[in-house]
Amino acid sequence: METFVAIDVETANGKRTSICAVGAVKVIDGVITDRFYRLVRPLPNYYYSYFTREIHGIGPDDTAHAPTFAGIWPELHDFIGNLPLVAHNKAFDQTCLRQTAKAYGIEFPDLPFLCTLVKARSTFPRQLCPSFSLPYLAEFLGIPFDNHHNALADAEACAKIAMTIL
Repeated sequence: METFVAIDVETANGKRTSICAVGAVKVIDGVITDRFYRLVRPLPNYYYSYFTREIHGIGPDDTAHAPTFAGIWPELHDFIGNLPLVAHNKAFDQTCLRQTAKAYGIEFPDLPFLCTLVKARSTFPRQLCPSFSLPYLAEFLGIPFDNHHNALADAEACAKIAMTIL
């Protein structure tokens, strides 16, 4: 796949509407051309303290003055345009994006949405790649990757994986 937007979200709690960070990477003709990262005040606005600090490091102080999803949506929507979306574990990211948009009365565009996790599972046998998590898959494919669970770093790793296997 050569032209798309890879996207990743982080959440504040167990609610799929609690997006607290969005990262996106635009790929045009096989080249990363742009990046998007915003902190978001989640809905509902509370954090699972262990979950957030240990997993992605974002907490209430980080998003206290951040815009809501509705506040970042116009810029994110412009960034995506009509390009297909790609995520690693699309089931999570797509659900979060759609449910959060719906909570704010935003119509989320009906764009193709592909999953690098599903593609990797159907492409590589388990004996070659024992885990299909984002860090393991990136390492397996020789893609440098650090800062797992940072929405922008995850989106960029996903974009590089997508350029390799989709």
